[in-house]
Amino acid sequence: MWAMTRSWNKIPVEYETVIGLEVHAQLLTKSKMFCACPADYATAPPNTRVCPICLGLPGALPVASHRAIESTIMTGLALNCDVAEQTRFDRKNYFYPDLMKGYQISQYQMPIAHGGWLELPEGSRVGITRVHLEEDTAKLYHRNDPASRQSYSLVDVNRSGVPLMEIVSEPDLRSPEEARQYLTILRSILQFLGVSSGNMEEGAFRCDANVSIRPVGTKEFGVKVEIKNMNSFRAVYRALEFEVSRQHGALSAGDTIEQETRGWNDSDGTTRSQRSKEFAHDYRYFPEPDLPPLEIGREWVDRIRAELPELPNQRRSRLVAQYDLSDYDAGLLTTLRPVADFYERTVQLGANPKSVANWMSGELFRMLNSTGIDISQSNTSPSDLAAIIELTSSGKISQQAAKSVLEHNFRDGSAPDKLVEELRLVQISDEAALASVVDEVVTSNPKSVADYRAGKRKALGFLVGQAMKATRGKANPKIVNGLLRERLEGQG
Repeated sequence: MWAMTRSWNKIPVEYETVIGLEVHAQLLTKSKMFCACPADYATAPPNTRVCPICLGLPGALPVASHRAIESTIMTGLALNCDVAEQTRFDRKNYFYPDLMKGYQISQYQMPIAHGGWLELPEGSRVGITRVHLEEDTAKLYHRNDPASRQSYSLVDVNRSGVPLMEIVSEPDLRSPEEARQYLTILRSILQFLGVSSGNMEEGAFRCDANVSIRPVGTKEFGVKVEIKNMNSFRAVYRALEFEVSRQHGALSAGDTIEQETRGWNDSDGTTRSQRSKEFAHDYRYFPEPDLPPLEIGREWVDRIRAELPELPNQRRSRLVAQYDLSDYDAGLLTTLRPVADFYERTVQLGANPKSVANWMSGELFRMLNSTGIDISQSNTSPSDLAAIIELTSSGKISQQAAKSVLEHNFRDGSAPDKLVEELRLVQISDEAALASVVDEVVTSNPKSVADYRAGKRKALGFLVGQAMKATRGKANPKIVNGLLRERLEGQG
């Protein structure tokens, strides 16, 4: 983002925005990072997925999750990183009420992967500083009691110890829009890898942003501010826009920017100061004494590399080549893995690839967006959509009727063929039956008939519409169109 502002000495200064992102993604493992407790914390009653290791009791010894380490190696490879031959865990010491041990087992000096990059749509690359593993914290629930006018907090330890992968970018992003693109692509990669759900609203994909501004042409970074508490891509975009504007305003007024952590308040669209920003030495990192360094053999890495699934860019290219889709449609269908899987399952059931893309990017996406649900939660299945497309292409129902069938199916999952019968949507394709409708339309609309015969071809569309209206949308529009042309041109 570029902006012109004036500093205290009235000399115009042009600034550029510098953004780096720290993404925490919960990994899809059955157990927690350092113990055997189930990782399904979200659906379990509070404080039922706990053990001495989760609670940080004296003498409890952690054991690292093999699956979590493999998922992190896989992510590093997908992000073009170098995978370390030796890695270790560190203790990150800080005291928050949601940190049971008073420290977090994380990684600092020897992460699992480092030095990669992620490509944005226009071709620029964002550097990946490191990809490392750590454990999640417990979860706090803040309560206010109006009767006693007291506030208190509850702690649920279920989330404590859930595997958390942190992906730290270089400060290579130059606008809130680039940050949004980066997050969208990164989440898509994690979903395609199958290592994280990427659900931001549920906290499985969380982002902290570091943002600063500096005069254009300078290499030194400005004072960075960290922004937390953003639980959607929209929130990240809005928070960055506000913070960039705030920093421009401060510098133009002759103020200084303080290095601090600020929280995003979505209700009023502002960031608010929370605390001064910590430095690495504040955490007093030291090697975790209960976990030995981990040797990552090249054979292990090569096996994981060979097992990497098809990534979003690869799948996008294949959809274009295999199904003759446009780059735009293929991009829409591969943003999320569940969407791409839904598309290909529908096509594999025999539906026309382009028709499936049109129905999904149009009507199905519209209904998903309006209800706020994911495609995996939809009542409409690939077989349902394939059936609706077949009903339309065979001429049994009209395009408009098909939209009605899809809406009912999306609402309650009713079978498309059953809905066609119940709603009486079978298309009229009998020419003899439609001939009388055409005769009535021609007789009732002499002006439109005259307009058509005078060369105003748009009048035909109006007449077709009248025929569709008379049959309550059941007439086959192609047959109606043909009958009208015969009638109007035959009586020249």
